[in-house]
Amino acid sequence: MLSDSEYLRYSRQIMLPEVGECGQQALSNARVLMVGAGGLGTTAGLYLAGAGVGQLAIADSDHVEISNLARQVAYRDEQIGTDKAAALAANLVALNPHCQCRAINAYLEGERLALEVAMADVVLDCSDNLTTRHAVNQACVEAGTPLVSAAAIGWQGQLLVYQPHSACYACAFADVTLSEPTRCSEAGVMGPVVGMMATAQALEGIKLLLGQAVGTNRLSRLDGQTMTWQHFSLPVHPHCAVCQPMREVNDAVNH
Repeated sequence: MLSDSEYLRYSRQIMLPEVGECGQQALSNARVLMVGAGGLGTTAGLYLAGAGVGQLAIADSDHVEISNLARQVAYRDEQIGTDKAAALAANLVALNPHCQCRAINAYLEGERLALEVAMADVVLDCSDNLTTRHAVNQACVEAGTPLVSAAAIGWQGQLLVYQPHSACYACAFADVTLSEPTRCSEAGVMGPVVGMMATAQALEGIKLLLGQAVGTNRLSRLDGQTMTWQHFSLPVHPHCAVCQPMREVNDAVNH
């Protein structure tokens, strides 16, 4: 049951008919994995912890640098040089002591990535490179764990939500080459664009935890200069090397 302090803390969202007491309890019982504690992870983490998500696992192998602070707004000057995952976990607990944050000061891959994804109710891919995004997508497809993937570079942002049987990240980006500039350190980025994508990412993650409808089979893109959104239909790729084998396995089991 929610405590009196929790009722007070979350009163404004409990008032929403889509949340209520049952929804708030669902958030309190939820487990979310965030892969990356940079610009996306810091902002999304603040909103997830603020909303009362009970358990957050935060994975990042980097340290806080002074060049991070313009867009990774959860960090403070005195945390420069510390582990990002641990620093973010401490700041989120300071924001909301009801939230249990577990720092993973490592680059998730292989069996450890698969295990962390399998333990989560929802995964937020807050990473900054294609290799990690594809690995996280594959782990989520194999585990059947919903995924909210976001990215931002320059003035542009994108958002994709995966649930079992919907189009996955590989359906959209299998042909993108790893040689293209995909990091902020290579092409630059406007901080508020990162924040907008991270806020959208947190919102879609919360909706998934509440059992609300989300924008699957859709790729959303933001142009920060014109402040316009575009939404593209994203059909399941019939020959996707990641999700098609899982669909075949599921079809075989069901029949």
